[in-house]
Amino acid sequence: MAEAKKVNPSEKKVWAAASYLWILSLVVLAARKNNDYVRFHASQGVLLFVISILAFLTGPFMVIVNLVVAVAAIFGIIKALQGDKWEIPVIGGWAKGLGNWIIKTLKL
Repeated sequence: MAEAKKVNPSEKKVWAAASYLWILSLVVLAARKNNDYVRFHASQGVLLFVISILAFLTGPFMVIVNLVVAVAAIFGIIKALQGDKWEIPVIGGWAKGLGNWIIKTLKL
């Protein structure tokens, strides 16, 4: 039986932090879907990415929504690098479902 690859804790933190960088969140979610810590942050990053795209398409509130998304992403990066599982207020619960849906739908 093959041994599971050991992952350096600081490597997990860097992957988790990178997942808050807009479209990179999808790459991180696909690449590290089996790591619970990285998957948690990547799912939140994907949700922020989707919200940012939707805000861009809606127009009037685009600046305000994207500013809130940017602040949430910065907090997410900081918390990921600290090793914390910080759930984004209000929308954090939806992130897990979205991440699971993406992985199942795209068969990642």
